[in-house]
Amino acid sequence: MTEPSPRPIPVTDIRGHGLRLCPWDPEADTDAETYLRGCGDPEFRRWNTPLLPITDLESARAALRTRAAAVHDGTGVSYRVEDARTGTPLGHIGVTDIDFAVRVGRVGYWVLPEARGRGVATRALLLAADWAFGELGLHRLELDHAVGHAVSCKVAERCGFRYEGTMRGALFEAERRDAFRDAHLHARLATDRVESAPGG
Repeated sequence: MTEPSPRPIPVTDIRGHGLRLCPWDPEADTDAETYLRGCGDPEFRRWNTPLLPITDLESARAALRTRAAAVHDGTGVSYRVEDARTGTPLGHIGVTDIDFAVRVGRVGYWVLPEARGRGVATRALLLAADWAFGELGLHRLELDHAVGHAVSCKVAERCGFRYEGTMRGALFEAERRDAFRDAHLHARLATDRVESAPGG
């Protein structure tokens, strides 16, 4: 069987559960500022260490340009999460590391400090998963988080991402790129039945 050739991912806004998911624009000041603020938040930095430091607007733009390039390469898409009514930015969600040959992708998300406690991550993950299974035809979505990140674990479980095991030394330690920590692996299949309250 011939492996599918890379193709740009058709990206459109996704609406539902009171949210709008729209592609990040690397050249928009507001998008770069929002992305920098999200990646600079102490709670984000406690659990996530990007491959390349995001410390100023230019490094935030560079990260968003890399994400935009993934759309054209057919390997990923990243969305700004915003309130559907007001347009207020709430966070980020992405479906990345897409391999159309085996129909697998990886999902990740974060929520801005002022938007936490409102079910934003749960609602965004439900939307993104439905889109990835429906529009992209993926069969499996994987999600991982640092061991101990109970909030992310609950979001995954609410959205039907079953815990599959612990991956040893799979993530950078907080604020370090020379030390590693374990991660929990969750996954959801297109065929899994999911019953979740979007506001949970």
